[in-house]
Amino acid sequence: MALPVFRIDRRRRIADATISLHVVGLPPLAFIAALAAFLLLTATIAGCTDGPERTDVSGRTVQAVATTSMIADLVREIGGDRVHVEGLMGPGVDPHLYRATEGDVTRMTSADIIFFNGLHLEGKMAEVLEQVESRGIMADAVAEVVPVDSLLAPPEFQGNFDPHVWMDVSLWKLAAGAVAEGLANLDSTHAEGYKTRMAAYLARLDSLDTWVRGRLSDVGDDQRVLVTAHDAFNYFGRAYGFEVKGLQGISTATEAGAADVQNLAEFVANRRIHAMFVESSVPPRSIEAVQAAVRSRGFEVRIGGNLYSDALGNPASGHDNYEGMIRHNVNTIADALMPQSASEAPAAGVAMK
Repeated sequence: MALPVFRIDRRRRIADATISLHVVGLPPLAFIAALAAFLLLTATIAGCTDGPERTDVSGRTVQAVATTSMIADLVREIGGDRVHVEGLMGPGVDPHLYRATEGDVTRMTSADIIFFNGLHLEGKMAEVLEQVESRGIMADAVAEVVPVDSLLAPPEFQGNFDPHVWMDVSLWKLAAGAVAEGLANLDSTHAEGYKTRMAAYLARLDSLDTWVRGRLSDVGDDQRVLVTAHDAFNYFGRAYGFEVKGLQGISTATEAGAADVQNLAEFVANRRIHAMFVESSVPPRSIEAVQAAVRSRGFEVRIGGNLYSDALGNPASGHDNYEGMIRHNVNTIADALMPQSASEAPAAGVAMK
């Protein structure tokens, strides 16, 4: 059975995702350092061996690499015992700013297949992914299976698509299909196993989506506003009926300025929003600055808790898989935005790894 997958043109994706080293305004020393790092990684790729034999993996475990922790979890679910996956980015890592290390390059060039998000999420890894893919290693961008008319393209992102598709459970089902298709194409002998595990996982995601809608149903219309450190929750907002306000844009590469803090504080104070949220992969100081600015306007807004945005939690947290991450986020949002008296203490602390 063929899997329904929609893909953005591969050549366009690589060309658009490539981040030039000639950045306007980059200080000379910073440019030299960036150039040296890139040349080192390029040399590492060129010097790597061809890795495992890729023509027939049926008699051994498939070696996969995933960029983000969400994708690594997805590959584990679909791959089962047939696949060993290594994730490059651990808990709390910001993929917008992540640069591939020499060790990452070694892992990628030794892999049978690489899964990455795409849509510019791993922008600083684009050159390395292009180099690795040119060596014949399969590389699939799992977010780029989402039909273009289902992607968000906020004007502040300069005509590019929002990459945070995992925040809508129904869209993450399409990413699961991309993983199953990639593994089945590589390891056709075990294709049925991948499809079977995919079907079981999709059923779990359907149940998760139903739970999310039920859990959020008691949040009043006037409080269905999600204020976070950066715009990672736009797909969540569209899917589950929330207005989303992020202090920073879709990427965390640029720091929020004083005007951004003041504008968001004015919005929160005027709308009398109960709570704002910090994120596991973004330092809390920016949202804390907004909280102080709201206080100066005579209104008190709580830090309602810490949300996972661009990475899963560590194993000790219990939120080191996609379903756990979504449940944590939804419980935190619902608890913080439910009607409560002004004298109540914050529903959740901000310390989380």
